[in-house]
Amino acid sequence: MEDQCMPAPRDANRLIAERRAKLKALREKGAAFPNDFPQQNLAAELLRKHGDAGREALDADPVAVKVAGRIMLRRTMGKVTFAHIRDASGQIQIFVADNAPGKEAHEAFKHYDIGDIIGVEGELFRTRTGELTVRARGLRLLAKSLRPLPEKWHGLTEQELKYRQRYVDLIINEGTRRVFVLRSRIIQAIREFLLGRDFLEVETPMMQPIPGGAAARPFVTHHNALDLDLYLRIAPELYLKRLVVGGLEKVFEINRNFRNEGISTKHNPEFTMLEFYAAYTNYEYMMTVIPQMLLGAAQTALGTSRITYQGHEIELGAPYRRLTITQAIQQHHPEISDAVLNDRKALIARLEKLGVAFRPADGIGGLQLTLFENTVEESLIQPTFIMDYPTEVSPLARRSDKNPGITERFELYIAGREIANGFSELNDPEDQAARFMEQSKQKEAGDAEAMHFDADYIRALEYGMPPASGAGIGIDRLVMLLTDSPSIRDVILFPLLRPEHE
Repeated sequence: MEDQCMPAPRDANRLIAERRAKLKALREKGAAFPNDFPQQNLAAELLRKHGDAGREALDADPVAVKVAGRIMLRRTMGKVTFAHIRDASGQIQIFVADNAPGKEAHEAFKHYDIGDIIGVEGELFRTRTGELTVRARGLRLLAKSLRPLPEKWHGLTEQELKYRQRYVDLIINEGTRRVFVLRSRIIQAIREFLLGRDFLEVETPMMQPIPGGAAARPFVTHHNALDLDLYLRIAPELYLKRLVVGGLEKVFEINRNFRNEGISTKHNPEFTMLEFYAAYTNYEYMMTVIPQMLLGAAQTALGTSRITYQGHEIELGAPYRRLTITQAIQQHHPEISDAVLNDRKALIARLEKLGVAFRPADGIGGLQLTLFENTVEESLIQPTFIMDYPTEVSPLARRSDKNPGITERFELYIAGREIANGFSELNDPEDQAARFMEQSKQKEAGDAEAMHFDADYIRALEYGMPPASGAGIGIDRLVMLLTDSPSIRDVILFPLLRPEHE
């Protein structure tokens, strides 16, 4: 007979009841969940070290092993049984027979279920078909699986189950496991890149009395002992720049942000962000460093600079294009003149003609940004820096000395979505206070995403912050890009979902 990791459909409650009965029998014999089997070898390690060893060599010089993992497949042929077990590194075949580990142990093994976790002690040999296999000399059932693994794992309903029951998704889907292994490697590569350039990794508050550093609606919580409302942070920016004031001239943080906004394939309310700051640099520095960082992450995780995202071939090792926001608009809309771009009424007429919603209170800068985000950004497939954002929509960025209406700010777009945002930092406390005041007016007018006035941050700037630049990179979107994942939920282990009963 043959058991697969996708058994024939049967009543789930009946299967669970059968497995519970087996567990009850195990309990009556003693410890049902033993913890005395030391795993000494991983499947991938054995395949790497002995994958080329011939049958004669293994027979002449036996390799003793202790492996452990989950039963994913089993096929019994009379007095022998072959099975595949999976550990964190991969999968390996085991061989169980009446003569080893013995008829009684073999018979017990036949009644194990797909999904059970076992320990196997034995030695390596090569089967007639050439597969490296562990000949079992001893078997232990380490954890009984009470729920059968799913028969199928596709379709809309199952897609939500993948997110809701990520533990099952990881058991079944090798592709899912690969995504999260790569995510870890990408983050590690970024961390090592920055540490290698003398950046200091720090941690800043997750709960803040004033949410700042981004235009976003925050989550609110309450501290009982202090009887104080606090906000889950929307960005670490203002705290990191306080550290630059304090003399920590190159700092970074990789951690969670929380924004009370809609959920989509590109947005999750809880997400991971890298932010880093360097004194005595400007946004040109960041536009030089970021391509090096992304190239290094891709080469470390994937071994290549050329990636494919949703059918698009993207080269991360080539020079990144640079366009101002108005140049990008005019490349996509050659019919729009400079005069239209700099005339509020004409811009509104153009947006209405294109059917693009906009905020009536926005000035020219806000309208330009709305036009860009709704009609241009999705066309930016190859890495492109969009530069020189209007001051109106960049309340923390330094004004250009040549044109105070724009800032030394950029956003990096790859595959039609924003990957990074950075700028020369505004270190003029009076200019920053004025910008906070303008944001406060917008908040009073009903803009829930406008920034608060942060008096302590202004006080910090008044002590003097050196000229600096900073940038933020959305880790989740970067992992999406490098793993060819269409949805942000595919790269977050436990994305936010409605309660199951809803």
